[in-house]
Amino acid sequence: MGAEDLVKHGLKITPQRIAVLDAMKTIDGHPTADNVIEFIRRNHPHIAIGTVYKTLDVFVEKGLLKKVKTEKDIMRYEIAKDIHHHLYCNESERIEDYFDQELDDLLNEYFLRKNITNFKVQDIKLQITGKFTDAKSHT
Repeated sequence: MGAEDLVKHGLKITPQRIAVLDAMKTIDGHPTADNVIEFIRRNHPHIAIGTVYKTLDVFVEKGLLKKVKTEKDIMRYEIAKDIHHHLYCNESERIEDYFDQELDDLLNEYFLRKNITNFKVQDIKLQITGKFTDAKSHT
């Protein structure tokens, strides 16, 4: 994701938007708004906190970012990318992307067969809750 993606989504390239893009590309995992703000403050102390929140919201609205909400109601962000699900640890709040084409196909076929009345499935995302067994920090 880069400046060209801003233009593709009808957004002007501004230093503030580039700073948020850089933060999202640099911070590992699924950062909170506070994580993004902390990163930007270190590198661009002149950018207002409100601007960061507004930029995150605009990026979500335009489809550049997606929100990921944890079971503890903590909002995290991720760069919009290919279809994937999430592995989530309640204990550490760690979230990892989980890609599985076989699972995607199974879910899509299932809901096609179900043919839910008055509802068209547009997207299916699973959050698989468990506990990670490695010592990697939460992201």
